[in-house]
Amino acid sequence: MTSLNKTSNHYDVIIVGAGAAGLMCAITAGQRGRRVLVLDHANKVGKKILMSGGGRCNFTNMYSAPENFICSNPHFVKSALSRYTPWHFIELVEQHQIAYHEKKLGQLFCDNSSKDIVQMLLRECDAAGVTIQTDSPVQVLETDELKLLESPQGRLQCDSLVIATGGLSIPKMGATGFGFELARRLNIPVLPTRAGLVPVVLDDHKLKPLVELSGISVDTVTETDSCSFRENILFTHRGLSGPAILQASSYWQPGDALKIDMFPDIDLTAYLTEMRREKPKTALKTLLADKLTRRVAQLWCEQWIEDKPVGQLSDSDIEQVVSHCQPWTVKPSGTEGYRTAEVTLGGIDTDALSSKTMACKDHPGLYFIGEVVDVTGHLGGHNFQWAWASGHAAGQFV
Repeated sequence: MTSLNKTSNHYDVIIVGAGAAGLMCAITAGQRGRRVLVLDHANKVGKKILMSGGGRCNFTNMYSAPENFICSNPHFVKSALSRYTPWHFIELVEQHQIAYHEKKLGQLFCDNSSKDIVQMLLRECDAAGVTIQTDSPVQVLETDELKLLESPQGRLQCDSLVIATGGLSIPKMGATGFGFELARRLNIPVLPTRAGLVPVVLDDHKLKPLVELSGISVDTVTETDSCSFRENILFTHRGLSGPAILQASSYWQPGDALKIDMFPDIDLTAYLTEMRREKPKTALKTLLADKLTRRVAQLWCEQWIEDKPVGQLSDSDIEQVVSHCQPWTVKPSGTEGYRTAEVTLGGIDTDALSSKTMACKDHPGLYFIGEVVDVTGHLGGHNFQWAWASGHAAGQFV
C-alpha cells in the first residue's frame, strides 16, 4: 500500500458519480460533518435527473415499497427504503418550495422542470460543505484502509469510497460500466446485466402491418410469464413501448411471448354476444373502435378479423375476434437495448453488501449505491426512491 500523509487531497469520503444516489449520499455525509468530494466524468451533474419524466422528473412514488423492486434478494431493499421513505424526500422538496403534482398511481412530478430537483440537491450539497468536480474521470488505484484515486486534479485519498456510477442504460448520457469493472477487479460478484424498462422490437414481418399505428396508445393489461401490468401500450416504428411494455420488459425473457389484453375489465365474448342481439346492424370495427381507437380497430379487421355487422357474427366468428384481442399474443424479437433503456437490471450482487450501510462486506470503507447495485425499480419514480434511500443509507455510515 502506498503511504501518504493526510493532505489537502485527503477526504473523509469520495463519491464517484454525481447522479441522484451520489448527491444524496454526499448531502447526508456532509451534514454529519464529513469532508466530502463528489467526482463525475460528465460535464454536468444529474444528467439522468434532468432528462427524466419528460424533463419534469418523476422524483418519487408515494407508494414505493419493497414489492416494487426486482432484486435477487427481495429482502435487501427493506432496510434502506424503511429508513428513507418517499415522504422524507417529499418533505425536502417542499422545504425548497418546489411545486409538484401526482400524475397517477402515486407518481410525483415537478410542475416546472427537472432542473428544480438538481438545483435543490446542489443547494443542499453547498450547505453541507460538499465539493463537486465534473469533467473528472477517475481511476481507483488502491482500496486498502486508505483509498487512493487518480484524477485530473492529481492523486486523491479518502477513508470511505462510494461508487454511485449507475448502470449501462442510456450511454449517450454518459453511462459506463465503471462500477461493474471495479467490482470484478476486486472479485466482488456482479450478476448478469441487461436492459430494463425498455421498448420491445418486432421482426419485420410482424412489424410491417403495425407500422401505420405508430404513435397510437391503447389501455391494456400486459402480461409476462410471471406478472401483469394495467397500463397503456404504445405502437412504435420498431415495435411496442408505453408504460405496460416498459414494465413488462424487466420481467420478459428472450423467446417468451407477451399476452396483451386489449379489453381490460370487459368479457369480450359476452359483450359481442350481447351486441349481436342489441345492435345487430353495427359494424364490428365500430364496436372495437370504442376501445381500440378507429385506426387500430380498422387494422385489426383488415389483418385478422373480417369486418361485418355484429348481427352476422357466428359463435366461431366471435371466438376469432376474441383470440386476437383477449389476449393479443406477441413474441418480441428483442428489446431496443441500453440505448433507450431507463434502467439496468442486475449488477453488484447484494449478498456482497450490507443492506443497512451499503458497505462491501469484504472491502471495508467501500460502498456501492444506486443503479450499480442489483436493485431495479418499477416504472413511476421507484428507481429514484431507491437512489435517495440507498444514498442516504451509505451517507449515514461513511
